[in-house]
Amino acid sequence: MGDLATGIRHFVDGQRWVVRHGRWFGFGLLPALITLVGYVAALVVLAFWADDATAWATPFADDWGSPWQGLFRGLLTAVVFGGGLVLAVISFTAVTLLVGQPFYESLAERVDDTEGGAPDSPDVPLWRELLRSAWDSLRVLVRVTVWTVALFAAGFVPVVGQTVVPVIGFCVSGFFLALELSGVAFQRREVALRERLRMLRGRMMLSLGFGVPLVLCFLVPVVAVFLMPGAVAGATLLVRDLLPPQAGDPDAEAGSRAAPGSAPRPLDLRKP
Repeated sequence: MGDLATGIRHFVDGQRWVVRHGRWFGFGLLPALITLVGYVAALVVLAFWADDATAWATPFADDWGSPWQGLFRGLLTAVVFGGGLVLAVISFTAVTLLVGQPFYESLAERVDDTEGGAPDSPDVPLWRELLRSAWDSLRVLVRVTVWTVALFAAGFVPVVGQTVVPVIGFCVSGFFLALELSGVAFQRREVALRERLRMLRGRMMLSLGFGVPLVLCFLVPVVAVFLMPGAVAGATLLVRDLLPPQAGDPDAEAGSRAAPGSAPRPLDLRKP
């Protein structure tokens, strides 16, 4: 249970870090706000046009009598809008990280700098980083979709579907949220997605301790926006736990001493 508590601590310390560094909180808030505005606009458009789209897609129901035509198309419209809403919730974090790649890269780098032992930024063009990040996000989204469909089907099993399945669902969501958020720090260390999965699975309780509280908070979209900067900061601390700076690293030693005139380090999560 020690890893579970450590994961929760990374979640809390990430939020504390951005609160103590207010400029970086505002800096990291921009991508989430941009993504939220885009998603709200898309959902509003979907709400207005879902009826017409449903009618266009079901010409065979034009001759149906009342009330069957209205009930059928109304149900289908609700399914379309509900599916769009679910897709928005599932993909919000991935899209925000993609939109904010340069922002969150700088934020993760700053967290590493304050903690000491920051890795050198990879010498890769921005367009290539964005392309790799988009490809990794797509691969994660496919995995999330497979789990979502499987858990949805399992939800129809009596008793188990109403008790065990929701718990498993939160754990699965928490794991993949930790995977997505840690992608920025992992990418700075040039760790491939397959290796990230292996490391996070190897310390599952650490991943769940960090990810599940965020899932519970992210159920409210507006809360997700304001927690995103701290979530990226916390994910960077989590990656530092999984890949601690090498002993004797000059950067790590420099990070343990405050430079003259520099701000004091707010966190020191390294083991003695």
